Amino acid sequence: MEFAELIRKRRSIRSYQKRESPDEILMRILDSARLAPSAKNLQPWKFVIVKDENRKLEIARLCKERLWIADASVIIAGVAINPDYRMGCGEPSSQIDISIAFTHMILAAANEGFGSCWLGTFKIPEVKNILGIPERFPLVSLLAIGYPAENPPPKDRKDINEIFCIEKWSE
Repeated sequence: MEFAELIRKRRSIRSYQKRESPDEILMRILDSARLAPSAKNLQPWKFVIVKDENRKLEIARLCKERLWIADASVIIAGVAINPDYRMGCGEPSSQIDISIAFTHMILAAANEGFGSCWLGTFKIPEVKNILGIPERFPLVSLLAIGYPAENPPPKDRKDINEIFCIEKWSE
């Protein structure tokens, strides 16, 4: 699929077929995160891949009982392993870097015919406990990836002129 078409067709999927994904496809998706850019190429991340049905269900319950999450082939936890590093502008890099890596995985998954959903509502301490993530490393976000059981229509987007300013800020 052409890249521009891939971006237009990608959707957040909240209903999955209960199927395992082939390891070779999953590895291509994961490798896209490994190749993602990061501040100073520090790659300040670790990703915990969850395939176990019981563990996925436990995590789904900690995502405000959104049990459809457990039907995804995998849940991926993005963990910051260098949370104190700040970019030259002063902002911490790990959340941004993990977000870029997740975006790479989302697009790679769509290219493979998979659906995904970025998960930002979950009980952090409990999920970290289930996954054995040490206290000192922040759990930034979760990502569900699997075979879609839905094909949602596109959502409305703002007009390009509402979100871009040329040369300087304008209202």
